Amino acid sequence: QLFSSVEFGRRWLLLHEGVAPNRFYWSMMGSGREPDLVHLEAKTVDGHAQYVTCKMQNCSEATRSKPFPGYIDHNSLIVQDDYVFVQLTSGGRPHYYVSYRKNAFAQMKLPKYSLPKDMHVISTDENQVFAAVQEWNQNDTYNLYISDTRGVYFTLALENVKSSQGLEGNVMIDLYEVAGIKGMFLANKKIDNQVKTFITYNKGRDWSLLQAPDTDLRGNPVHCLLPYCSLHLHLKVSENPYTSGNIASRDTAPSIIVASGNIGTELSENDISMFVSSDAGNTWRQIFEEEHSVLYLDQGGVLVAMKHTSLPIRHLWLSFDEGRSWSKYSFTSLPLFVDGVLGEPGEETLIMTVFGHFSHRSEWQLVKVDYKSIFDRRCAEEDYRPWQLHSQGEACIMGAKRIYRKRKSEKKCMQGKYAGGMTSEPCVCTEADFDCDYGYERHSNGQCLPAFWYNPSSLSKDCSLGQSYLNSTGYRKVVSNNCTDGVRERYTAKPQQCPGKAPQGLRIITSDGKLTAEQGHNVTFLVQLEEGDLQRSLIQVDFGDGIAVSYANLSSTEDGIKHIYQNVGIFRVTVLVENSLGSDNAVLYLHVTCPLEHVHLSLPFVTTKNKEVNATAVLWPSQVGTLTYVWWFGNNTEPLITLEGSITFTFSVEGMNTITVQVSAGSTILQDTKTIAVYEQFQSLRLSFSPNLDDYNPDIPEWRRDISRVVKRALVEVSNVHNLRISSKHILVAVLPGLPTSAELFILPYQDATGENKRAAANLEQISESLIQKLNRNLVHFDLKPGVRILVHAAHLTAGRHSGSAMLMLLSVVFVGLAVFVIYKFKRKIPGLNIYAQMQNEKDQEMVSPVSQRESIPNVPQSQLMSPEQLVDEKLEVQPIG
Repeated sequence: QLFSSVEFGRRWLLLHEGVAPNRFYWSMMGSGREPDLVHLEAKTVDGHAQYVTCKMQNCSEATRSKPFPGYIDHNSLIVQDDYVFVQLTSGGRPHYYVSYRKNAFAQMKLPKYSLPKDMHVISTDENQVFAAVQEWNQNDTYNLYISDTRGVYFTLALENVKSSQGLEGNVMIDLYEVAGIKGMFLANKKIDNQVKTFITYNKGRDWSLLQAPDTDLRGNPVHCLLPYCSLHLHLKVSENPYTSGNIASRDTAPSIIVASGNIGTELSENDISMFVSSDAGNTWRQIFEEEHSVLYLDQGGVLVAMKHTSLPIRHLWLSFDEGRSWSKYSFTSLPLFVDGVLGEPGEETLIMTVFGHFSHRSEWQLVKVDYKSIFDRRCAEEDYRPWQLHSQGEACIMGAKRIYRKRKSEKKCMQGKYAGGMTSEPCVCTEADFDCDYGYERHSNGQCLPAFWYNPSSLSKDCSLGQSYLNSTGYRKVVSNNCTDGVRERYTAKPQQCPGKAPQGLRIITSDGKLTAEQGHNVTFLVQLEEGDLQRSLIQVDFGDGIAVSYANLSSTEDGIKHIYQNVGIFRVTVLVENSLGSDNAVLYLHVTCPLEHVHLSLPFVTTKNKEVNATAVLWPSQVGTLTYVWWFGNNTEPLITLEGSITFTFSVEGMNTITVQVSAGSTILQDTKTIAVYEQFQSLRLSFSPNLDDYNPDIPEWRRDISRVVKRALVEVSNVHNLRISSKHILVAVLPGLPTSAELFILPYQDATGENKRAAANLEQISESLIQKLNRNLVHFDLKPGVRILVHAAHLTAGRHSGSAMLMLLSVVFVGLAVFVIYKFKRKIPGLNIYAQMQNEKDQEMVSPVSQRESIPNVPQSQLMSPEQLVDEKLEVQPIG
């Protein structure tokens, strides 16, 4: 539940229920923000997720807005600056959508075959999206992409950036945005299983390795030649707010970067040292041979370093000249196990707090350190010097020369509010100020040429005859680049008149990307056209069920074409788009189904060996659309797949066998499993019950199974009392569907305790006659509930032989039982049906007497059974219903 308060927490108002944790945002829309607008991801009643906005003072159902049409993936809503991002998975692939400044959502366009598995928004600074995308062929790396202003069209900035798992399972991208300098990033890229650190000053337009220091900490020369050797940095930012992490920079000290790393051919976890740059990454100096936490005080005028160690310490290091020299200071009289360091907020702060404990048994200790006494004055204007941002000598970065004001390193004064001044002067545009446009790739000669999958001649779908469109040159200026004149005109997209064009590349899809729809529910079709004059094209859609619609132009179908199918079946949906220059058409075959609720496998309880048996899958409801049946027999690992719900089969081995049928209807798969006994000979005895049992018969499978188990137990108990030596494994009781309640008792052959051969037919008949006597003498009974005793009686006896003529046909019993059940239900309500019901019961007993199996069960030839491989190649001819 999400609550809000406008009374400083004295009273709270419930905004919404079912809000996803950490997926709500308040007053986040940058220049267009509304201070009382709340963005949230809410869970619907049916378990889906939706993007919802509402006012903080009133978030009732009537005032809520759903800016994104339809559902979104769970935990996918991100609101950052002027952008809103959501994710929607369809067809097994995630699709990402963005809304810029409350405009309609548009699908984010990555290169066609990037096929992303995961995406993380890195930055939305300066009206541009910087995103890390894990593509289909990546496992531990991500590619960096940068967008246009709307966040729709993305181009590649850097490939194979290293990633890792955080402490809570979250993904950590080895990318660091340097504070204080817009467009400056550091990234660890994986090249041939080696990780190297790269730097960019223009938002990924150009990347270069880091130049290693000329000397080490002791002044010895470092022999490290680019590109074979360079400086590599660890870029993980601490998840603990009380520690500094591996790298640090501040907005108020734009040129100073402190990080841990190593010098060599690749990034290493060993021999880690500390390095500092005071010119925004152009040159570096080694400052410590072990890892330290570094804190910025006085706008970066003072750097405080504290050693990373599990041992207690009492000293720290201070630098007043951007890390060129360091002085050792004591901050406590007793050694302290340091747990963290905090700098107090404020522009002029020179106070830091160290917290830890003197021993593992002691309480926490807080040590406040104030360095104000070190300075005897504030900095004046003459204490500063200009410093120009550059990239290895190139002063024009992001189309401008930026000059910062820095304190002179030899001046020891407190900066306060004078820090951070900057002036900017635009540069003349060069090719370096332009990146490749969407659909173009930069080649080794520096030119941006079309990718193999991109057709530069394809026009915008909004382009109509008489209008104009922007024809890309293959380049686009880096967003926030401030260059002027120069080559800007040559690289900027040119307006061009829209030519008339015949429709091409027509597609029709459903809004959710599926080829199935539910009977009686809305299905939304989307018509897409790659080329053609949409404003002057006629669209005709035939839904395949006798209904067709026409539209004057495609713009009127942008929200989709909705239709409801009243019947199940496979429907051929066709769309035709035509204008004065030509036409195009497309077809979609839509499977309309209704939900499959129940599957019942109908087959005999017992059958004779080597004789055909019929199994039928009975469905509810009976008409659900296109179905596939998967049959599993016993322990076979290879199923049989059919398009019919009835099959025949034989068993060549005696014993108990299981049959499972799975019925696939759209995305729903239901199954039922039954057991069948297979013997060369058996005895079958029809059982009836006291009439009062019908009053407690709900006629559901679970109840019939329980009554069968109780009757079986009663028969075994009676046989043991009278020394018949019948085991529960050798009789089978099956209560039949319908009313009046009846059951079938099967006496099966078995081996006696000495392990001799199975009983002969004469023995089975003897046992049957003995059981009939017990049944007729009312010796078999059970208590249904206190005070309700049910007697079990014998009706008539049948015998099973190898010929198959005595096999019980359950299918006939099921349908007859259902008919009797319907009559029995209505006989109490309709006068004159009582006599008819009694006559019908007598006929039922005649109908279930032994008959030939081939006369009672339809036969499905073995040739009609398909293996999974055959089913793929089988062509279906299905006509729509209705």
